[in-house]
Amino acid sequence: MFRFTPRSPGRLAFEPRLGGRFTETLADGKVFEIGRITAWEPGARLAFTCRQVGIAPDQATQVDVHFEPIDAETRRTVEHRGWDRAPQQHAARHGFRDAVFLQRRGEWWQVLLRSFRAGVG
Repeated sequence: MFRFTPRSPGRLAFEPRLGGRFTETLADGKVFEIGRITAWEPGARLAFTCRQVGIAPDQATQVDVHFEPIDAETRRTVEHRGWDRAPQQHAARHGFRDAVFLQRRGEWWQVLLRSFRAGVG
């Protein structure tokens, strides 16, 4: 439901530096720039702008991820804010009112983080 491009899934990648790009490379080789890295603190914090196809760069949201070591594991805390920039009628909201939209977005992040965990582990 919350794919970055209509042809997702592709391969997601970060350029590991402040100002680096967050991209999705599709099977046909096309690259979509999802956002830019706004904080790069390896092992502690990652922040980036984020948008889907059809969302103007000035309507991009902000994602802030904090990493906290806990014993042999790492707690990841994700804050995804800035949805007030995207109009209520925008396709990225799928017609959901704010409370339901934010709940669905949270569920999407849970799935995405589990897939990252599987890819890293």
